[in-house]
Amino acid sequence: MKLIKISNRSRRDFTGEYECESCGHKHTGYGYDDRYFHHDVIPNMKCPRCGQSTVSLGLEPMPHATKYPDWMVI
Repeated sequence: MKLIKISNRSRRDFTGEYECESCGHKHTGYGYDDRYFHHDVIPNMKCPRCGQSTVSLGLEPMPHATKYPDWMVI
């Protein structure tokens, strides 16, 4: 899965639109805006339609930059 856009944000929590690189399925889900979530969690998310993830497809993840640095308490 890859994050297409962030539609709603409250501190580091967000609602975003995700897209599967395998079948193109799009869905809305929640997320957390830190480096771990963008680099590790999103690439390992499995598509609800086809069950594939960025890692299982062998693709290179393209993480988004976080809005705030990881050390900053919000």
